[in-house]
Amino acid sequence: MITELKTFIAVVRDGSFAAAGERIGLTQSAVSSQIKRLEDSLGFALFDRTRRTAVLNAHGSQTLERAEEIVALYAKLGEPPADEDVAGTLRIGAIASAQSALLPKALAAMRRKHPRLRVNIVPGVSMRLMDQLDAGEIDAAIMIRPPFGILPEMAWQALVSEPFVLLAPESVKGRDWRKILASNPFLRYERTSFGGRQVSRFLRDARITVQEAVELDEIAGLMNMVSEGLGVALVPMVEAYLPMPPSVRAISLGDDTFYREIGLLHRGKRHALPVVDELARCLRGAVGGRS
Repeated sequence: MITELKTFIAVVRDGSFAAAGERIGLTQSAVSSQIKRLEDSLGFALFDRTRRTAVLNAHGSQTLERAEEIVALYAKLGEPPADEDVAGTLRIGAIASAQSALLPKALAAMRRKHPRLRVNIVPGVSMRLMDQLDAGEIDAAIMIRPPFGILPEMAWQALVSEPFVLLAPESVKGRDWRKILASNPFLRYERTSFGGRQVSRFLRDARITVQEAVELDEIAGLMNMVSEGLGVALVPMVEAYLPMPPSVRAISLGDDTFYREIGLLHRGKRHALPVVDELARCLRGAVGGRS
């Protein structure tokens, strides 16, 4: 009867059998059949059949509240009790910058609540982690938001928005980022990575031609190369890599600043492990607790 109860609630919310059917993917006749089956099972009518719209009668109004409670309880059947210690293994994919700051704080909170839970950290770049999640090789991924959108069967929870800045050696003077980019060797954030695609789009939109020197998908490595005077780089300001080397200057892009969004990608509610919700809460707590 859960399906019929869900359809009943949809009819009440949408105001008609036709509107409810359109939203939940059923024909009007299928909706009518489900409501009739529910009424037969309960032994009384739920709607005032003299009205053209779906108006609840007295029995229907009383039933609605109970139906919502039953459906809500049914949805929680797969969840462990709040105070239950979760065991097993949680496989988390994580980009490099998340492994050294955000993730450790979140896991410390999870371990306090679930000491028997084992965690397997899978390192990788965002594109690879997304493929591994889709293949079922990991349970969740802390990564950069994909520039091309999220698959319908996946869910995204944003955590951190990191502004891009121009890094330059201390010997490079001035704060005109356009001139600095155009006149110094460019250390490129690897162009096929999600963050690197943002850099490429920024340079294209700004109509700046750079002097290509080195390409690398590692923010800490780019910072160190700037420190050695090899060139300049556009990178996000990541907490894990602060403070920067003293020989590196961070130059704001001002009104042209763009951002890298870091978040948690996981399967939708229907297929996600309950412990993934706990991971998301701990990650949000780690973000909120940063100084």
